[in-house]
Amino acid sequence: MQVIDRRGFLVRSGLALSATLLSSESFPSSISAFEPANPPDWKVVRDQFSLSRDLIHLAGFFLASHPTPVREAIERHRAGLDADPIGYWFAHEKTQEAAVLKAAAGYLGVGATEIALTDSTTMGLGLLYGGLALKADQEILTTTHDHYSTETSLRLRAERSGATVRRIPLYEDLRRVTHESLVETLVKAVRPRTRIVAVTWVHSSTGLKLPIAEMARAIQRLNALRADEDRVILCVDGVHALGVEDFRLSEVGCDFLIAGTHKWMFGPRGTGLVWGHPRAWPLAQAIIPTFDTDAYDMWMRVIPPRPLPPAVSMTPGGFHSFEHRWALDQAFHFHQALGKSRVTRRIQDLNDQLKQGLAAMRRITLHTPLSHDLSAGIVCFEVAGMSPDQVVAELRRKGIVASVTPYATQYARMAPGLLNSEAEIETLLKEMRTLAG
Repeated sequence: MQVIDRRGFLVRSGLALSATLLSSESFPSSISAFEPANPPDWKVVRDQFSLSRDLIHLAGFFLASHPTPVREAIERHRAGLDADPIGYWFAHEKTQEAAVLKAAAGYLGVGATEIALTDSTTMGLGLLYGGLALKADQEILTTTHDHYSTETSLRLRAERSGATVRRIPLYEDLRRVTHESLVETLVKAVRPRTRIVAVTWVHSSTGLKLPIAEMARAIQRLNALRADEDRVILCVDGVHALGVEDFRLSEVGCDFLIAGTHKWMFGPRGTGLVWGHPRAWPLAQAIIPTFDTDAYDMWMRVIPPRPLPPAVSMTPGGFHSFEHRWALDQAFHFHQALGKSRVTRRIQDLNDQLKQGLAAMRRITLHTPLSHDLSAGIVCFEVAGMSPDQVVAELRRKGIVASVTPYATQYARMAPGLLNSEAEIETLLKEMRTLAG
């Protein structure tokens, strides 16, 4: 019997998109190039988003609004899939996924085969922690400051593997935190049984930013004295650093980074990634079958078996919101066009304006450190005599969008970013002075 691969079957079935359809006007054929001024005009950048002009948006870290190139890419793929779902999928799946990986790799400063694509930070955490090789006599070290998704993923892994999870506080008083104290506390907590260290780069509970590179170097010094099978694996939830901090992953020093790309990166909703260092990926075991073309063709015996890059195996198969996943490259291009260092400085400047203004108000307690070394884009605070929910509700009535930290200890929270202007921050501070009395 003649073996026909999937694409051959598609063509012989007469279901492939014809050249006429591919070039037709049934869906947009191009995406607007974003070419900002040098330096960027931040008002022009803001105009790329369809956000309501009636609100001051200070919760953009939660779920992104899409800039023009991302919106147009989503629409192009959506229209193509609506016109001929199977034909468009086969015509674009391999090339567009490669384009996304290439764009992400260029932004992160790593190899494209080191990245697995996911739908969110939570999915990435579950996939990675659920599949990392772990023995029953080993432990996972994490902190009391991490998000529900990290804590639950680690608990589930421990229950299946017999390993233990140990949670430690990195500080007692946030006002006295230093780079050195954070690194020292973490390293001192590592025991001979510790196999995984799981931390979050920027805490959404307080806005604290960890010195991840320094922590990575300290752990590398510990690993120099350990056998390879006992090496400590540093895993980082980087969702509130990606799109904010100016870094190259090849220089950070962690083993894995997990992040959604639909927050600060302005990527399509329902997108994310897991990056792993080549030395670390072999420790991760896939738990969902990949739909990579080569994996599928090996299963059908169309091509001989051969090893796949671990990140490919870790990219979950099944059908996704392809119009969103395939538009993710435009989000990385958008940030690259602005310049990573310029994005970081802009976010820092707006956050400085907000933090310094809040810190000067008598009835407001600012919980986020003022220093750039210890904070990024999230600002957490309390107003005396008001609950965080009351603060957020009152600001909303004034047309200002804030949020409440979803933790046992709750604060009001705002995140100035590229969607904002200095004038908006001044308007906010004026309202806060009224609110705080």
